[in-house]
Amino acid sequence: MQIITSKDNEVIKNIRKLKEKKYRDSANEYIVEGLKLIEEAIEENVNIKKIVVCEECLKDSEIEQKFLYKIAKYDCIYVSDKVFSLLTDVVNPQGMLAVIAKEGTEDKINYSDDVIVVLDGIQDPGNLGTILRTVDSVGLSQIILSKSSVDAYNPKVVRSTMGAIFRVKIIESENLVETLKNLKKHKFKVAATSLEGSESIYNTDYNKKVIIIGNESKGVSREILEIADSRIKIPMLGKTESLNASIATGVILYEYVRRKLNN
Repeated sequence: MQIITSKDNEVIKNIRKLKEKKYRDSANEYIVEGLKLIEEAIEENVNIKKIVVCEECLKDSEIEQKFLYKIAKYDCIYVSDKVFSLLTDVVNPQGMLAVIAKEGTEDKINYSDDVIVVLDGIQDPGNLGTILRTVDSVGLSQIILSKSSVDAYNPKVVRSTMGAIFRVKIIESENLVETLKNLKKHKFKVAATSLEGSESIYNTDYNKKVIIIGNESKGVSREILEIADSRIKIPMLGKTESLNASIATGVILYEYVRRKLNN
């Protein structure tokens, strides 16, 4: 078994570049790290380009032999602990990461979903990852991101999706206004979340509805509010005026789930 020990190895240099968005975009690849995420990637049959294994980490880990058999059919490379430390984005790595081909970023919307979540300027990787996980949990197939949102393939986003990134199609909109106008042509109504909203989420119709979640501090942008068919809000009984973006998304989507279960 050959072990790569040089940081100047061409394969290693290319994987390191994937830490930056511009290289993820140009290569159309991203990194997932950790045994559970890699196992999920295998189960979801995603396009795994390469698996990197830290040779020293294997000696001290509790990786099951059957998992090592699972990854053996992929293009695996073994690296020294020093080289792996240059690739990892985790404080206490498990010693394994994979390079995955991006899929589903093309601008092809599935118009059969009851609800489509659109994110307008979400910046926090944890929020985006949690929203993707929530979208997956309620059985929706896609999410639309504005150009101003954080990169969905940021390592922190990928980790916080807990594997949902393999199941939810990510559509990156270059022009969110035009994307929303197109959705309207397909009989969707656009509902923007807003603290000044006049419609409660509990009175909203969730059939053919676009739900827009805005930036963590600024909310939904003015140009998007202007083309929305309605402005919705979560009723608050306490003094807190607003919720974290990912929590708000969860509250709204699980009202949608409640309606589905009661129908």
